[in-house]
Amino acid sequence: MKVIQLHNPDCNRDESELIKKAIKNNREAQQVLFNGHAPRMLSVCRYYIKDMQHAEEAMLNGFFKVFLNLKKFKNQGSFEGWIRRIMIRESISFLRQKKKLEFPVDVIEYESNSANNIESNIEVAQIQQLIDALPDGYKVVFIMYAIEGYKHYEIANILNISEGTSKSQLFKARKLLQEKLKELNKKTSYGSK
Repeated sequence: MKVIQLHNPDCNRDESELIKKAIKNNREAQQVLFNGHAPRMLSVCRYYIKDMQHAEEAMLNGFFKVFLNLKKFKNQGSFEGWIRRIMIRESISFLRQKKKLEFPVDVIEYESNSANNIESNIEVAQIQQLIDALPDGYKVVFIMYAIEGYKHYEIANILNISEGTSKSQLFKARKLLQEKLKELNKKTSYGSK
């Protein structure tokens, strides 16, 4: 089996050829596409789903949908971006099924928060743990907005919630994260003295 590295300069052309072959159920091409994108897509699923086995399950279900719907990819925009959107939707769907993802009805108006930024030596892994500890509704909106770069109207459309709910969830997530970061910062500051 010839392995085509997806990061080389001819990547788009090679990837287009792989996509054409994969549409025709060429298992080799499907395997190369899977191997080339699976590590990044697992990371995407992992943002939303704490448990690694469940994240892997969501990723595999996502790739099943990718290959099932490959004919719908029109080469407009990046293939990876198209896969990423499928993985995000699959992760959210997984959370809804397994954990009953809910968004509170009591929507408060979004207010910009001018709280001081916390400067500290907090590790990235610690921040990931704090994000993982957020309630699912807050976490999903926070990741989609702050990490994935979605706009509130896009989040509202994908999650089938109002734009106001998206803004409220983000506000609450940020507030919770700020509180937890302050606590963590105090712990690390006291521990280092």
